[in-house]
Amino acid sequence: MTNTERDHRERSRVQPMARPKVPLKRLFRVASVACGVQFGWALQLSLLTPYVQELGVSHAWASLIWLCGPISGLVVQPLVGHLSDRCHSRFGRRTPFIFVGAVSIAVAVLTIGHAADIGWVLGDRGGGKRPRAVVVFVLGFWLLDVANNVIQGPCRALLGDLSGKDQRRTRIANAYFSLFMAVGNILGYATGSYSGWHTILPFTLTSSCSINCANLKSAFLLDIVLLALTTYISISAAQEMPSNSCDQPALSLEERELLSGHDQEASLWELLGSFRYLPLKVWMVLIVTALTWIGWFPFLMFDTDWMGREVYRGTPEEGKIYHTGVTMGAFGLMLNSVVLGLTSVVMEKLCRKWGAGLVWGVSNVLMSFCFGVMLIISFLAKSVEFSHSGLPPVGIVIAALLVFSALGVPLAVTYSVPYAMISTYTVSLGLGQGLSMGILNLAIVFPQVIVSVGSGPLDQLAGGGNSPAFAVAAVAALVGGLPSWVFLDLKLRGFEASTKKSTQRSLLVSCLDHAKLSVCQIGTCECSSSLKADQNWVLSF
Repeated sequence: MTNTERDHRERSRVQPMARPKVPLKRLFRVASVACGVQFGWALQLSLLTPYVQELGVSHAWASLIWLCGPISGLVVQPLVGHLSDRCHSRFGRRTPFIFVGAVSIAVAVLTIGHAADIGWVLGDRGGGKRPRAVVVFVLGFWLLDVANNVIQGPCRALLGDLSGKDQRRTRIANAYFSLFMAVGNILGYATGSYSGWHTILPFTLTSSCSINCANLKSAFLLDIVLLALTTYISISAAQEMPSNSCDQPALSLEERELLSGHDQEASLWELLGSFRYLPLKVWMVLIVTALTWIGWFPFLMFDTDWMGREVYRGTPEEGKIYHTGVTMGAFGLMLNSVVLGLTSVVMEKLCRKWGAGLVWGVSNVLMSFCFGVMLIISFLAKSVEFSHSGLPPVGIVIAALLVFSALGVPLAVTYSVPYAMISTYTVSLGLGQGLSMGILNLAIVFPQVIVSVGSGPLDQLAGGGNSPAFAVAAVAALVGGLPSWVFLDLKLRGFEASTKKSTQRSLLVSCLDHAKLSVCQIGTCECSSSLKADQNWVLSF
């Protein structure tokens, strides 16, 4: 057999088989798991900050409980993304992590919902501070954040896998994901705003668990049912195959050892050195994402608390007025989710017409404006007289609800555009979708650390309100909107030309993936095993 015939035979065995396009209906079903995950996240955002204050934790310390989110995200999501890129389970690469994440979420919400009951068993008594219940709550809260980080990265990465390198389908898949997040938000916030669940599920009301606690417990039980249903729909629609069988034909033992060794090199390189070789536009996506989330986190942590504390002028200790404000805040978040869902439907058309960078920039400016309006509402609520019933004027409540609703537009952009951009930019670098989602997640968790550590003490210095954190959020959102407008314009007619060089780089990386071949030709790229030593040059091409 001649060398040319041998090379051709080896090349045909090692190169990946072309995959048919996944129907959009199937991508739609795969994205449905976001509904179940976001339902629980909505309950977490709307009810848990007020609830932990009812357990006796002060406002200054309540934000520190959210510190578990960025810590777990900093470690868990990049690690899970990397492991799912390398997973060879017979159930697929992403499916095992999605299943484990869903089960962990169910355990976490059961723990949180029963924190007061467990605290009572361990010795808590009375209606004041309940330290044992707080410990159980924090443990469940941390587990919930870890579980959310376990499931969300592989979900996003799975959509990227099924979309392939088709940028339009990638954006559509992320828009589907954002749409289901909106549906989950609507259902979650609607559930959180209803105060009669304890009458429908009376067994949740116990001597240690009051009406508010029973409503929270009931909402989390509904979350488990919805999460189980959407996880089943998503996993069954994905139809993942083991990585070896779908990525390449069967290889000889020698070839598997060689490729396995190269994968191990790549994993170490990706974990320790991937940031070094990211191009400018990827860095811009990360910077704008970080500034955007510095804006979002004060709102997400204190939205319903702001409504109960500053609009309704209630306190968690008094309970009734404050809880009425929290319920109204949950209703406002439901309206926010409706707008988010409607915006997600037209997201693809907006990005095609104006460019994703411009859409992102305008949304950040709108977000900054809304936070500024919230500061004005806080000032007005302190200045006006309330009715004899202790409720604020209707006009102030309506203004607050309108602001909550308007924030659904930039939130829809935040939930879709950065993920589509990072998936688009990193595919040509040879990074897996899981690792690329983990890289983007780092730009989200660092701002959350800053906000979690600083917002509570900052607000406490200003008298216990949320206005200082919202002022910082308004500035960060405005600053983040400017570079996204200028540097991240992804209009389709210019995008194909701009990625020509990235495509050539991707071909070179593909050559490196088959370094054992003496000669291989992929498109116009020629490489040999000697190029393996030049991997650093290729990645900086």
